[in-house]
Amino acid sequence: MEAQAPLLPEADGLLKLLLFIDKRPNSAEQVRRVRKQLKSLSQSDPIELEIIDVTNQPYLAEHFKLVATPALIKVSADTHQKLAGSDIALQLAHWWPRWQREIEDKHLYAGAEEPDFTDSQSVTVDAVAQSVEILRLSDEIFRLNQDNESLSAQIAFKDRIISMMAHDLRNPLTAASIAIETLELAYEPGEKAKKFTPELIVHLLKNTKIQIRTINRMITEILQAARGSSANLQISPQELDLQRLCADVMATFEPKLAARHQSLEPDIPQDLPYVYADLDQVQRVLSNLIDNAIKYTPINGKIGVSALHRTTDKVQVSIRDNGPGIPHGDQKSIFEENFRLQRDRAKDGYGLGLALCQRVIRAHYGQIWVDSKRGEGSCFHFTLPVYRG
Repeated sequence: MEAQAPLLPEADGLLKLLLFIDKRPNSAEQVRRVRKQLKSLSQSDPIELEIIDVTNQPYLAEHFKLVATPALIKVSADTHQKLAGSDIALQLAHWWPRWQREIEDKHLYAGAEEPDFTDSQSVTVDAVAQSVEILRLSDEIFRLNQDNESLSAQIAFKDRIISMMAHDLRNPLTAASIAIETLELAYEPGEKAKKFTPELIVHLLKNTKIQIRTINRMITEILQAARGSSANLQISPQELDLQRLCADVMATFEPKLAARHQSLEPDIPQDLPYVYADLDQVQRVLSNLIDNAIKYTPINGKIGVSALHRTTDKVQVSIRDNGPGIPHGDQKSIFEENFRLQRDRAKDGYGLGLALCQRVIRAHYGQIWVDSKRGEGSCFHFTLPVYRG
C-alpha cells in the first residue's frame, strides 16, 4: 500500500504536538498517559496532538531524526523540541510552564505587526510538510527502483533460459527425430526394411525414449524456474525399488558415456531396502546428478554411483566424479537457485539442476550435500526414507 503523508498541524493552532510510537504493546499505554497529562495541564489552551506510527511512516522519523520511540515533538516557529523516553508525561509537566509562557507571549503580540508568530509558524509547518513529502517520495522511488531491479533480473534470467533452451533442446530433438525417421524405413516396402532386425528396432526405440526423457527433464526445470522457488513442489511418495530405478536411469546415459569414452561404475547392494519416495522426482534427481558428473568428468574418466543402507530409517545414494572439484566456499551456494560457478558461466545450462534436486530431497525429508576437493573431483550424496509397509 502506498504510504500516506500524515496530517500535519494547521497553522492556526497555538501548540502543535506530534507523538511518535511504534507497534509495541506498551505504546497504547504511553498514548493514554500523554493524553491524560495534557488534559490535566491544559485548561483552556488549544492543543493539537497527532499520534504517528513510525512503522507506517518512517520518513517522518527520518525527518525529525528520531532514534527511539516513544517521542514527543513540539513544532514551533524556530526549532522543534523533542521529548523522548518512557517518562514523557513527567517531562511534559516540567516543560509545560515554559510552553505556557510562549502561548501567553503569542496572545500578547496578537494583532501586532512584529513578531508575527502565526506567519512564522505557518512557514515552519509548510517546510515540515514539504520535507516530509520529499522523504516519502524518496522512499517510494527507492522501493520502485528495487522492484525494477528485481523484475529486470527476472526478465534477463528468462531471456537467458529461452536462449539456452533453444540451443540445448536441439540435440535431443535431432537425435529423437533421426531415430524415428530411421524406424519409418523399417516399415516401408523394399530391401532397406529387411536390414532392420528386432534388436535394431528395440535399440532405436530405446534411444528415442532416452531423448524424450531428456527433453521432458529440461522442460520441467524450465517450468520450475518460471514458477520460482516459492512454488510448492508436489510429490506422491510410494514404495520404490531404488536399485531398479538407479539401473534404469544409468542405462539412459549409455550413449552419452560411450560418446565421451567414460565408464560408469555402480555399487548398489542387492539387499538395498525399498524407499518411500516419488518415482518421477527421484528419477529427476538421479538424472541431474549423473548428467553433471558426466559433464565434469574428463574424457576416459570414471563415474561412480553407489548406495547404502545408512541407518535404520535412511538410504544414502552417492554420485562421484573425478572432475575439477568445487571450491570450498561454493559448496553450499551451488544448491541455490540460479547459482553457477565461475567456470560454468560460459557453458550451457540453467543453473537450476542442483536447486531443484535440493527441493526434491527436502520434500522427502532427506538431506543433500557434496564432498569435494579442487582437482580431486566431487561426490554428491542424498538420503531418502526407508519404506515401512
